[in-house]
Amino acid sequence: MPDFVDQVVLHVRAGDGGNGCASIHREKFKPLGGPDGGNGGRGGDVILEVDANTATLLEYHRRPHRKADNGKQGQGSNRDGANGGDVVLTVPNGTVVKDADSGEVLVDLVGAGTRYVIAEGGHGGLGNAALASTKRKAPGFALLGEPGDGLDVMLELKSVADVALVGFPSAGKSSLIAALSAARPKIADYPFTTLIPNLGVVTAGETIFTVADVPGLIPGASQGKGLGHEFLRHVERCDMLVHVIDCATLEPGRDPITDYEVIEAELAAYGKLEDRPRMVVLNKADVPDARELAEMVRAEFEAKGLRVFVISAATHDGLRELTFAMGEWVAAARAQKPIEEPTRLVIRPKQLGETGFSVRKVSENQFQITGEKPERWIRQTDFTNDEAVGYLADRLERLGVEEALAKAGAVAGAEVIIGPMEGGYVFDWQPTLSAESARQGPRGSDSRFG
Repeated sequence: MPDFVDQVVLHVRAGDGGNGCASIHREKFKPLGGPDGGNGGRGGDVILEVDANTATLLEYHRRPHRKADNGKQGQGSNRDGANGGDVVLTVPNGTVVKDADSGEVLVDLVGAGTRYVIAEGGHGGLGNAALASTKRKAPGFALLGEPGDGLDVMLELKSVADVALVGFPSAGKSSLIAALSAARPKIADYPFTTLIPNLGVVTAGETIFTVADVPGLIPGASQGKGLGHEFLRHVERCDMLVHVIDCATLEPGRDPITDYEVIEAELAAYGKLEDRPRMVVLNKADVPDARELAEMVRAEFEAKGLRVFVISAATHDGLRELTFAMGEWVAAARAQKPIEEPTRLVIRPKQLGETGFSVRKVSENQFQITGEKPERWIRQTDFTNDEAVGYLADRLERLGVEEALAKAGAVAGAEVIIGPMEGGYVFDWQPTLSAESARQGPRGSDSRFG
């Protein structure tokens, strides 16, 4: 089991709403007590919240299925059911939430305390006390609770750091971040020592900033070779890139200029990083030949407009100048940025037509009705109760469904589907089933049925 995960698919399900209760108040010497069924409780939400103490998505790699509590059913004596408990899932700062199927970005969670409801709980059904009216004084039915949202989302972590250290494996990035900060990454003399991005906090005078040690890149990293394809996303949020170049490597075909150009080519292929300022750090100057080589290529880097520092992460030579140079750059970048405000999540309601539904003629004798209201009413209806079905027919007629079907060319006996073609509710349309022709019968029954 890995100890760091920065990308995971999460399966979430909000709680279902509780059913309403159909109850009649019964008390001695009070035969007409009236309906007293309570409403069902609302299902719990699944909420993502940015937590400063969370650094990885490992918990959701281990347990990818998360579900909120269902709402409780209503009871007699006007007792409403309890609401289901919400499930709050903490995520690291810089987590991007995408739809697992389409890849659409749902929200970018930045800033401690930012919250996003990823799955909403279903509404509880109304009890018969809430459904009573002058025409229906003692309903013998209640509405069912609605199911909660269920979806698959991809969580993708992009580290939030001021400076990103990039370079070949074993260039000394881990040693440098250990020397600059209190971070203690794994350090060894072989490629791909760093398997996860490391973050270190660096102090330069009054400026405190974070440095990300990104796993080593190799040619082809932007196409998936090595580890770079998995971790290049952690560079996106950084304000500055620092090339850490090994001046003591003995590998054939390697030299500081070539290493820089190879890494730049991979960054360009990945994209989104063209506007980041660059700095070059020529490392391992404690080796005599390396220092000599660093001084030889320094002028060539400076000719490219780059600021160059010759250092040794092992002996800390040149680190003070490098630290304050990075701090100066970070402070300048922060001064140019607008003042950060708490993340505002914009809720965009779905656009509906004037009637809130639409009728589509599928074939000569088949019609489909789609819309939030009719589809929601279908989910709330107990089809084992004739009175509940009659109430649904009344609601659809008041919405204008009867008239819209007639205009679309539907005749008695036509097949009508409410909702999707597969899984929707199917019935044969009878236009005579109107509220005006209904006669109130025993509770739980409707004179238009049976």
